[in-house]
Amino acid sequence: MKNFKLPDLGEGLPEAEIVEWHVKVGDRVALDQVLVSVETAKAIVEVPSPESGTIAKLYGEPGDIIHTGEPLLAFEGEGADSGTVVGELKGAGKGKDQPPNEDQFIIGAAASSRRARANRATPGVRALAERLGVSLEQIKGSGPGGLITNDDVHRQASHQKQLGEAELLRGPRRTMAKNMALSHVQVVPVSIYEDADISDWKKGTDITMRLVQAITAACETVPELNCWFDGDNLSRRLLNEVHVGIAVDTPDGLFVPVLRDVNHRSQKNLRQGLENLREAVATRKIPPSEMQGATITLSNFGTLTGQYANPVVTPPQVAIVGAGRIRDKVVPVAGKPAVRRILPLSLTFDHRAATGGEAARFLEALVGALTAG
Repeated sequence: MKNFKLPDLGEGLPEAEIVEWHVKVGDRVALDQVLVSVETAKAIVEVPSPESGTIAKLYGEPGDIIHTGEPLLAFEGEGADSGTVVGELKGAGKGKDQPPNEDQFIIGAAASSRRARANRATPGVRALAERLGVSLEQIKGSGPGGLITNDDVHRQASHQKQLGEAELLRGPRRTMAKNMALSHVQVVPVSIYEDADISDWKKGTDITMRLVQAITAACETVPELNCWFDGDNLSRRLLNEVHVGIAVDTPDGLFVPVLRDVNHRSQKNLRQGLENLREAVATRKIPPSEMQGATITLSNFGTLTGQYANPVVTPPQVAIVGAGRIRDKVVPVAGKPAVRRILPLSLTFDHRAATGGEAARFLEALVGALTAG
């Protein structure tokens, strides 16, 4: 047999989840025929066949998470394993690397890290798990080399009885969890807060677009926060173009599509671009390239609720702006109390890359742009 390994589907995404097989063992397939639909954090992609041939084996089932470089399926015949796609991927890219694990207790080729974990068990332990309704994929073995023992299975069964079976994170939620953990390790975050009095805004003002344009103005005033930082080499790259990541909440998890070149586009053009991105996110047809390359991010959580937050910086960016819920507040105006319309703002920055003074001046410029006419 000749294995076809999950290729690098582009954009540096490390894994994909099998959604649906379009072929079965024994099928004769043609070059570029769709073999399988897979889902990454970004979108659902159809993987084409790299050659013509007959399917000898499928290494995964729907729900399995496959890493780039792991066997996806096998063709009949002999020859070198294939790890590249010949043809065009349908939809958005997926995947990235990690060889299959071949510990002594893994039976056959591992289709995914979860299946590999489940196979680190003797037949007797697997039978016990099946009898107790326990998924071995969720157990970290305490035996030699990570081998799952009878005690591990009983503990998991007891845990499931008390709390119910845990839900494995998939797609965007899985990626979000990884990115947040990465940020926690790599970023030194500091947050500062301020209010913008927007009482003079005209009725019907596009709040998101005003925020995007104000961020652009602040980046031009204090470019140190429109930058990418390399923590390993302690280097930074100040950027001339402003690409704003817009946090979008969906039932599937958090997406952050990127509005590009905002400092060279009209408000009308930016609004249309954002609508296009949101539609692509909603249909899960957004290319991964549209989710990468942000130089600074906006989290407009105030469309839901909340005044201030500590939004999370995603490397290599060094700053994220949070906009809270607009509300009426009594504030002093010319020495007298007045009810004004207030937009609360939060700014989190990576203190390795920017000073407190730079962050304060950025926030000052942001407020100034929002409160101007």
